[in-house]
Amino acid sequence: MARVTVEDCVVRIPNRFDLVMVASQRARDISAGAPLTVDRDDDKNPVIALREIAEKTVDNEVLQASLIQGLQRHVEIDEPEEEQSEFDIAGLEMAVGAGQSVGAGASSDDEVGEDSETAEDGPGADIGADTAGSDEEQA
Repeated sequence: MARVTVEDCVVRIPNRFDLVMVASQRARDISAGAPLTVDRDDDKNPVIALREIAEKTVDNEVLQASLIQGLQRHVEIDEPEEEQSEFDIAGLEMAVGAGQSVGAGASSDDEVGEDSETAEDGPGADIGADTAGSDEEQA
């Protein structure tokens, strides 16, 4: 009986892969308690799903939307961009109100560069020389 049902469904959904995906989603929906649109006739849920698709008692668009929703792992939430820009503007206003400017940031970068140069000549540079001497003493 399932072979005849699949052949009837291929007329409605020509791609067999799509048919399998949609029918399996409908079978999951039936297992979850969705109402049947055809008689059960002692059939299992996948056969009932195929019969519903073949008899056009369920909407193909709704099934595909349900399939996509069921397969999604991350649901994106669209937030208005206006709220994001308000936060950005408020952050800029706070930075300007605190007396920070673009020029002040450039001078702090120069100071960091000077610190990194002195770090090379600092105590870490002597460690390698001390250990080299102790290796010669041990040998």
